[in-house]
Amino acid sequence: MSGRLQQVLRRGDFALTAETTPPDAGTAVPVLERVACLRGLADAVNVTDGAGARAHMSALAASAVLARNGIEPVLQLTLRDRNRLALQAELMGAGALDIPNVLCLRGDDVTAGDQPEAKPVFDIDTLTLVRTARTMRDRGELPSGRRVEPPPMLFIGVADTPIDPKPGWRPDGLLAKIEAGADFVQTQYCFDLALLRRYLAVLADHGITERVFLLVGIGPIASARSARWMNENLYGVHVPEQIVDRLEKAADPRAESIRICVELLQELAEIPGVAGAHLMAPRQEEAIAEAIEASGLLARREAA
Repeated sequence: MSGRLQQVLRRGDFALTAETTPPDAGTAVPVLERVACLRGLADAVNVTDGAGARAHMSALAASAVLARNGIEPVLQLTLRDRNRLALQAELMGAGALDIPNVLCLRGDDVTAGDQPEAKPVFDIDTLTLVRTARTMRDRGELPSGRRVEPPPMLFIGVADTPIDPKPGWRPDGLLAKIEAGADFVQTQYCFDLALLRRYLAVLADHGITERVFLLVGIGPIASARSARWMNENLYGVHVPEQIVDRLEKAADPRAESIRICVELLQELAEIPGVAGAHLMAPRQEEAIAEAIEASGLLARREAA
């Protein structure tokens, strides 16, 4: 049975996903305290997997907590920490725990974390993980040929970073992920919607927007300082100067950040080829919930 996210996307409605990082905790309570505000607002909530190359509660465990409490998770799986056997076990576990969505990622380098002496794994690459998930789902088989009965019915996602395409540029990396079996794409932050439109035009020329559901990453930015940090430290992220200036001059930067996010959400919902938005803001789940509610997109969906 498909999850809410897949159903919303296949209906053609504008989907809204959010993101949370599991806490450093050994009980379920902090997970729900952080994410409860998104229940009924986000169609699904990504659960990060060792974000920043730091240990947190396992993504599979935190996703299971959300699933059993009425919040649909997107389980993020990174290649950094597991070999192919462990990844295959996680995919089967996700199916058994009613986790309908999985996002296949490489993972941050261990040198970025607080235990840089940790040994990375990277037994397989992202394309292999996507193909493995599709084979397990569609053919009910492990790569070895052993049967998986019943198979995990997973909606398979990958990540992407919108760029300002140069003449002749081809989205070969994204095309390869789609060929491997990706059903949906969640992008890195993209606050420059003019750039996004140019990027989407190239994707459309290659038929990508007809083959996969594209959810564009945005989110409330806490301050002008945060925006500048993102420009300097996050690969592929460009926060336009007009947004930085609005945050700089705002009497209440938090309220202004939500207003900006709402405006971006409403504009994204009108751009052909954009199937939804993926809202990210570390430990700002409440701000994400406020932006979703204030956008009016859920009310518009219900009224349609």
